[in-house]
Amino acid sequence: MWPDRRLIDLFKTEFPIVQAPMAGVMDADLVIAAAQGGALGSLPSAMLSVEKAREQVNIIRQRVSAPINMNFFCHTPVDADSLREAGWRQRLASYYQEFGIDPAAPINAANRAPFDAAMCELIEELKPEVVSFHFGLPEPPLLKRIKAAGSIVIASATIVREAIWLEEHGTDAIIAQGAEAGGHRGMFLTENIAEQPGTFALVPQVVDAVRVPVIAAGGIADGRGIAAAFALGAAGVQIGTAYLHCPESKIIPPHRAALAGGHDDSTVITNVMTGRPARGVTNRVMREIGPISRDAPAFPHAATALGPLKAAAEKLGKVDFTNLWAGQAVGLVRAMPAAELTRALAGDALKRLSALAG
Repeated sequence: MWPDRRLIDLFKTEFPIVQAPMAGVMDADLVIAAAQGGALGSLPSAMLSVEKAREQVNIIRQRVSAPINMNFFCHTPVDADSLREAGWRQRLASYYQEFGIDPAAPINAANRAPFDAAMCELIEELKPEVVSFHFGLPEPPLLKRIKAAGSIVIASATIVREAIWLEEHGTDAIIAQGAEAGGHRGMFLTENIAEQPGTFALVPQVVDAVRVPVIAAGGIADGRGIAAAFALGAAGVQIGTAYLHCPESKIIPPHRAALAGGHDDSTVITNVMTGRPARGVTNRVMREIGPISRDAPAFPHAATALGPLKAAAEKLGKVDFTNLWAGQAVGLVRAMPAAELTRALAGDALKRLSALAG
């Protein structure tokens, strides 16, 4: 038995495991498989149009009768700065020359839209059981509408102060995202990367500070990590990197190879890929320019100029300019179908928790 069933009861899932939403590297297939294994499947929706998000949810609903989590960003949009954009292109000029790309050619802007009224209408239409947010919460009127539609609201906190803020503003459960976690840092009340606590320091302090269930995230990829999170007071875990190795993920073969060769020191926090701090496996541009660069435009505009380079390198089987988001537990992952992985993670965790209780 799980020592804390609040998350299971809240989500109505078999296991207190959230499959992390990972934009750009997964779709409905991974959500379905994770849900079939007993986890809460999460659909990353921040880079989807309303039509595409509706399509993906309908596919999930047709394949599995399980709760769905739709995930969105809540950043404050920043207009592109033409001077900074020009400086960033100049910083990348040698790469453009290497790949024979015209640096003056028009480029499609990076798509990282925050949650808005149109997506809120979609939530009211589809009524997903859970809606999760990164970088804070939407404006109160939109949040009120989400809750009125019957959806549970969860969101990420990277420091205790953010967790308290989220609870005060109506969040039903909080994801305590430690510095080990892959992907974008969910920071919204701080910009200081150096002060970001690790998962095992953050989780118990968040548990002590809030009343709602806490979901541990960051550096958890096996039953040992899950059991440890519960020992620290968490009611569940969110796991991302471990699911990237599943056949249902949509990462390209070079990306999969980079993860397979990952170790405990393979990842760093960088801002050069999108303009916002995120953890991933080190690639060429991160090594040569970053990982942290003052030249990188604000989120998401740093990704715009990298787009043509990413496409050109991937055609050659390289991931020199590709986001290889992953957490520090990348060396612990095992390649297996997502449903099987979910059951294996839960089974191992329960055995360890039983041993601790015995």
